[in-house]
Amino acid sequence: MSKEIYLDNAATTRPYEEVAKVVAETMLYTYGNPSSLHKKGMDAENILKAASQFFARQMGALPEEIIYTSGGTESNNTAIIGAAMAYKRQGNKVITSAIEHPSVKEVFRYLEEQGFEVITVGVNEKGEILLDELKEAIDDKTLLVSIMHVNNEIGTIQNLEQIGQLIKEMNKETLFHVDAVQSFGKIPVHVKRAKIDFLSCSAHKFYGPRGVGLLYKNKAVRMQSLVYGGGQQKNVRSGTENVPGIAGTLKAAEITFAHQKEMLEHMKECKKYLATTILNEIPDTWLNGPSIEESAPYILNIGFKDVRSEVLLHVLENEGIYVSSGSACSSHKKEKDGVLIAIGNEPKQLDHAIRFSFSHDTQIEDLKKVVEVLKMQVPLLRRYTPGGRK
Repeated sequence: MSKEIYLDNAATTRPYEEVAKVVAETMLYTYGNPSSLHKKGMDAENILKAASQFFARQMGALPEEIIYTSGGTESNNTAIIGAAMAYKRQGNKVITSAIEHPSVKEVFRYLEEQGFEVITVGVNEKGEILLDELKEAIDDKTLLVSIMHVNNEIGTIQNLEQIGQLIKEMNKETLFHVDAVQSFGKIPVHVKRAKIDFLSCSAHKFYGPRGVGLLYKNKAVRMQSLVYGGGQQKNVRSGTENVPGIAGTLKAAEITFAHQKEMLEHMKECKKYLATTILNEIPDTWLNGPSIEESAPYILNIGFKDVRSEVLLHVLENEGIYVSSGSACSSHKKEKDGVLIAIGNEPKQLDHAIRFSFSHDTQIEDLKKVVEVLKMQVPLLRRYTPGGRK
């Protein structure tokens, strides 16, 4: 059987072997409840303390500002809904962008149903926030602005420090939430410099276990709890913490941050090779989003004229190549791709995009095979596409 080539790392990454080992060992030997007062409980609590200290140091926060959740979706929900409900007496206006992940977009739809005024700020053809629109939208009734750091479909990197400065200049009471699920561990972010009040992260995006999320919460701001119970994590999220998962997340972060620079350089090389080769050697292809140099080094979105995304995805799968046609969290929904629409794609271009996303394991030799398969299969698929080349 030929080697599998996994290029869907924006959906999830393969955990390091060291992570799996740490998770198993913690489950077997450090199984105490961190809320228990005996030694087994204290051993578990020490893992949480060590993890919080590490994560806080990486983002410029304090250990007590780190909250553990079940993943990026819960972190986004907890921050946005919790903040909106805590401050709703001060106003009812919340702002987001046109290219957010479903775990943010759907939360804003929920808030709109609850009577909040939702403003969606547009983006340019690169997916960058239109700062003039954002500036105009913020007023004395604006409670919260939520902007993602790195877009999961086209790799746009937002200038968080510029956005955070603008938000606080317009209304120093407005809270700033950042979905950093696609950036934490890869693109540096400093919560204090960027004036961020909430930051969402997810372990399985940086080679950690699934089912573990991080939420930075500025200790100076309030948030209504969405989960009630024993009062763990300073009453923000009750429930016994997932100590084995958090231990694995810590191990994943330690390895990732230790090798962050070389990993990024490697993924940048992979992205540049695949993008330039496809665009130069396969006719009627185009890059969605920012240029190769401007966007995240690990996300590449390319359109293939007259080839349906889902069809090409499965053709590649048959060759042992795994890619995506968009966000994995919304792949079963039938609605049109909001990100590609927001950056100005024509309707006929929407169903022709493939996302390739890279990791430290991606090899140039594997990408050469991907190009070979695409050069063979894309012309064949076009022959059998209505309106395509004959």
